[in-house]
Amino acid sequence: MRARTLTRFLLTAGLAAAAAAPAFAQDQSQGQGEGLGQSQRSQRVVQPYIEVAQVVSAELSPGDDVLTFTQIAAGVDINLQGRNSGAAVSLRYERNIAYGEDTVDTDTVSGIARGTLAIIPGRLSLEAGALASRSRADGGGAVTANPLVREDAESRVYSAYAGPSLRTRVGDVGVEGVARVGYNRFEVDNALVSQQGNTIDTFDDSVTYMGQLRAATRPGEPLPVGLAVTAGGFQEDIGNLDQRVRDLYVRGDVTIPLTTSLALVAGAGYEDVAISSRDAVRDANGVAQRDANGRFITDPAAPRRIAFAVDGLLWDVGVLWRPSSRTSLQAAVGRRYDSTTYYGTFTYAPSQRSIFALAAYDGVSGFGGVINNGLARLDSDFEAIRNPVTGDFGGLVSGTQGQAIVGSLGSVRSAAFRGRGVNASYQRTVGRTTAALGAGYDRRTFIAAAGTALAPVNGLVDQSYYVVGGLTRTLGDDASIATNAYVNWFDGAGNNDATGAGVSAAYNQSITRRLTGRAAISVDYVDSEFTAADFAFATALVGLRYNF
Repeated sequence: MRARTLTRFLLTAGLAAAAAAPAFAQDQSQGQGEGLGQSQRSQRVVQPYIEVAQVVSAELSPGDDVLTFTQIAAGVDINLQGRNSGAAVSLRYERNIAYGEDTVDTDTVSGIARGTLAIIPGRLSLEAGALASRSRADGGGAVTANPLVREDAESRVYSAYAGPSLRTRVGDVGVEGVARVGYNRFEVDNALVSQQGNTIDTFDDSVTYMGQLRAATRPGEPLPVGLAVTAGGFQEDIGNLDQRVRDLYVRGDVTIPLTTSLALVAGAGYEDVAISSRDAVRDANGVAQRDANGRFITDPAAPRRIAFAVDGLLWDVGVLWRPSSRTSLQAAVGRRYDSTTYYGTFTYAPSQRSIFALAAYDGVSGFGGVINNGLARLDSDFEAIRNPVTGDFGGLVSGTQGQAIVGSLGSVRSAAFRGRGVNASYQRTVGRTTAALGAGYDRRTFIAAAGTALAPVNGLVDQSYYVVGGLTRTLGDDASIATNAYVNWFDGAGNNDATGAGVSAAYNQSITRRLTGRAAISVDYVDSEFTAADFAFATALVGLRYNF
């Protein structure tokens, strides 16, 4: 395989039916106990393991290169659930040892973790999450979920956050609050170049801050209608050109019951949204300077310039429908960011064996805000679904909320953006078989200040579509099979398009109580405007896994 022609793709964690929402403040329902709904069942699973495998990878098109290497891995899968606290962790270290092909020699740490610790049971908890993954990007957009990543064509994403959540009552008033601080980083070894030959300024790192406090009464307690007051804010400080996204708001809401299960919800308030940045260092000819990875070098002495600023009235009106504890719909339309906005969520869990979730979002943030927010939305009771050949975490989880954490991360441009889209997930268990499916669409309109090095991307639109799924089935007491599949379409500004698709399957057979034999195969395909030919490659693995 020719690593450079595939350039870079980022898919990790890619973070979830609700994961793609760019910023916490966009959906007013998010503050209502986010992350507090933990499983009431007790569960304790701690499974450390080691793996040794032999891997063969063959390029099917356009060339015929064949690589063979040994894969050694160690990891741990944890799922601990209590009445008020819970945590899920999937962590893996992997070492690939090649024969005569140095680009395959890699050391990789990948994983996802999410947990809630009750400080005061039922009232105050501490939440935290972390993510590490590797992947590729093609022309600045996500197109492939299961890459066999080589050292000279590797990109990596890291994300972590922590903060407290509060839920209590003061008389008839329910008080809910949440705060968190997060950090996000995207690493790429070489500059990305668009179809037109332009170097893309890819995201580097960011720090996010989020806080929200809500005080509300329920209809009938004590008034016939429910009343709420909410204040909050979101800020992302992006390392590239010292960009800053700030979104502050305060609002009031009224809930008017129409029936026992249907209510009209309306709200209005004030918002102050601003996006700003500095310029890049420029040479004597006025040319913006870049580092070795193609990112602009920030000039700390340059004045801060405003790219977007709106302050004034925000409002929305919608419905809240909860016919049972298993069905919930919240949808609204209104005005925000000085334009029309739509958002909403729908969940349907007809039984403990299946759940469907749908979310529409609209917000402003940077690339890091998308990852951090999606990680925070993930429930702390899940099982990560990994590629059976590479061991990578591809953004799909099986859990109580039936969510794929990140089906597609879309564009990896550094500029802040307004992100709008919709995503859905479905999970079902039938006997010994569990299936999970995620799909979504994400549209990002970039926002950059005039007179800065990012000004040419202002108003550009990148779009991403994705479908990702997984299926597992146990065969008796000693064997199981697992399959995964994905399709990603990236529609970048200026006809910078790419498509990635793949499928994998694995068979596991117990040899002893702790030792398991493994066999797996995957086929991946990339059709990109950035290369002269399409690429297809197949990978096979045989190995052993020992569970401690």
